[in-house]
Amino acid sequence: MRLGGRLQAAIEVLSEIDTRHRPVPEALKDWGLSHRFAGSGDRGAISNLVHDALRMKLSHGFIMDGDQPADLAIATLLRQWDLTPEALAASLDGDRFAPEIPSVEHLDACLARDLSAAPAHVQADIPEWLAASFENAFGEDWIAEAQALTARPPLDLRANTLCTSREQVLEAFADQGAIPTRLAPHGVRIESGKGPERQIAATSEVSFARGWFEIQDEGSQLAAALVGAEPGEDILDYCAGGGGKSLAFAAAMQNQGQINAYDADRRRLAPIVERMRRAGAEIIQIRERPSNLAGLELQMDRVLIDAPCTGTGTWRRRPDAKWRISDKNIADRMADQDKVLDAAAVYVRPGGELAYVTCSLLPEENTDRVKAFLQRHPEFETISLKQRWGSVAADPDAPVPYADQNLGLLLSPRRTGTDGFYFAGFRRKI
Repeated sequence: MRLGGRLQAAIEVLSEIDTRHRPVPEALKDWGLSHRFAGSGDRGAISNLVHDALRMKLSHGFIMDGDQPADLAIATLLRQWDLTPEALAASLDGDRFAPEIPSVEHLDACLARDLSAAPAHVQADIPEWLAASFENAFGEDWIAEAQALTARPPLDLRANTLCTSREQVLEAFADQGAIPTRLAPHGVRIESGKGPERQIAATSEVSFARGWFEIQDEGSQLAAALVGAEPGEDILDYCAGGGGKSLAFAAAMQNQGQINAYDADRRRLAPIVERMRRAGAEIIQIRERPSNLAGLELQMDRVLIDAPCTGTGTWRRRPDAKWRISDKNIADRMADQDKVLDAAAVYVRPGGELAYVTCSLLPEENTDRVKAFLQRHPEFETISLKQRWGSVAADPDAPVPYADQNLGLLLSPRRTGTDGFYFAGFRRKI
């Protein structure tokens, strides 16, 4: 397919998402099934166009003075794929599958519009009603922080030190331009492509089958490292999901001790079985049901809560979620977070630690939940994270990314080059 066909396809998918409120993966999959002539390169380019358009939906609409799917797709090519109006018109000339586009003169006039004249939330490319929460989280930098969420994310890998080293993983992906992550000591980064370029399928590599690495954002790697798991300890991963952080613990603990992996939705635990085998993680015990946790009360050295949240910190990867979030979503997640904090706290031994992690940037889900937990549980106190951050972050010059009132750490694409993550630590008083 030429650019015109790809542009028309992206417009069709964006229309489907807009009119039928469908998730992006479903809309893209259905388009591919009904257009089987499209090759993998075409599907990848169309996916990139759709995701890029949604990342900057509001500012594209402002620049184009219209927010229809065609406006967004055309703006994406001009503003994110760096095509000039002249180059775009030339690429579409004579392409019978290309949509009609405005004149070069009109597009030049659009690009000349001053985005700084737009409302703050439009500059930030976030829903207007969330602007106050972002400002509470980041102060005067909130617009720049939100804008950093509009970039494509990199592909981050965590080298599995149970069977290899970061150097070996870097060598395995040298042809893809792999570099060490700046902060996570075992991380490997492959930067995102530009324009139609697709991200590599890392899980198709032989090194993945050998267990050399797991796909894990650098922020998630840092959150796992901040828990401070050490060899010989008893750990409870209370919201384990697919087990990414449990696997990171097993490597940090050198397969010495015990990790209990539990999730309220036991179906989410299913992938951990194969991941454990591949990684050589021998100390993870899967706890499928609440009854399987009996006897662990007040016994755990460390308990991790990777809490259910709105996922605002992952908007680079799921930009459509940015436009679906609601007040009810936040209220529901806050209730879930309080519930799991109370439930998991009972397993922490005296002197043991409780770690609270979200992939959200909103204070309502982060510092507000920490304050509420401390009011309900005076038997816990917060722990200082400055020294732990210094021992975890590979870059000694990296500033500590404190959250508001120093209640935990707040990672973000602009601050740390990672997805958005919040981390807070508590200790049960002796």
